Amino acid sequence: MSPENAEVSVPLIASTVRRTALLIAGLVLLTACGGDGSTPDGAARDAAGDGFPVTLKNCGRTVTVEAAPRHAVSLNQGSTEILLSLGLADRLAATATWTDPVMKGLEKDESTVKRLAENQPSSEKVLAEEPDFVSASFESTLGKGGVASRDQFEELGVPTYLAPSDCAGKDNTGSSDGSRSEPLTMDRVYGEVRDLAKVFGVPERGEKLVKSLRGRVDRATADIDASGTTMLYWFANSEAPYLAGCCGAPGIITEELGAKNVFDDTHEEWPQINWETVADRNPDVLVIGDLTRKSQTAESAAKKIEFLESNPATKNMDAVRHKRYVLLSGQAMNPTIRTVEGVERVAAGLRSFGLAG
Repeated sequence: MSPENAEVSVPLIASTVRRTALLIAGLVLLTACGGDGSTPDGAARDAAGDGFPVTLKNCGRTVTVEAAPRHAVSLNQGSTEILLSLGLADRLAATATWTDPVMKGLEKDESTVKRLAENQPSSEKVLAEEPDFVSASFESTLGKGGVASRDQFEELGVPTYLAPSDCAGKDNTGSSDGSRSEPLTMDRVYGEVRDLAKVFGVPERGEKLVKSLRGRVDRATADIDASGTTMLYWFANSEAPYLAGCCGAPGIITEELGAKNVFDDTHEEWPQINWETVADRNPDVLVIGDLTRKSQTAESAAKKIEFLESNPATKNMDAVRHKRYVLLSGQAMNPTIRTVEGVERVAAGLRSFGLAG
């Protein structure tokens, strides 16, 4: 779910553009011309070496990166965790917009990267880092109403990248989290991993990470059949809950396990649905977002469960009475590499409930 519905102020970029244009242009030139771009394993290349310039087709744009970024800013946790998983902490100047603690195993690297804001940072804060590359997981962050538009960054010579999972087969023109005309697959996420690895001159690391993620999905879903099991995914908000529609990251999890999402009849990414309708659908299992951000009501799993077990409309649901809850990070419910974590945890939950076939 994009940040996402948090109420944050987004300063205009225009004055900052004027103040920083020359500075950033100089930075880009310096990045393209200086240093050997090498890393201990020799995987990164500079502009004069193999693989550069890199040109990608990305969400309807052509993006060209003249040299491996040395001072990037990643505007969403999902994008940041990909870069950290690729061993690129030393190339990240800053990050922002987090819903959860960092993925297990990345704590040390993440601690070395400056965090500009828990939610969306101002454009001034981002530009003050003098980025030579900007990436994001959501159009709501890198677009109209977000930190700044891609055009505004690119006018300064700063290439940008948006996760394909938020644009391919997805319409973001409405006021919600968008809707999908086609189901999301992990191949979109794997494509993002490969793209970013190529941009940073470490394609071998990208392939290694994709192979590891595929292996984890295969192991989690081996010999599982949850075809008779219904599930509901609750991301946030107790008054008007954001629940997963058919075709986003929760759809990947559901499809991998052979289960059914009780709201697979809507293509909206995270429709807001009343609790009476939820109770009427009466899912077997509730997959609950356990978030640490504070922009919505009932962010943590504990608050969600407290609500479910006390609310007259939900307390008699089968999943609530039998406490069939699976807790996931917000990132595992978004289209990120942590969706694999979601597959693993939901599979383990179904097995523990005796619902895995």
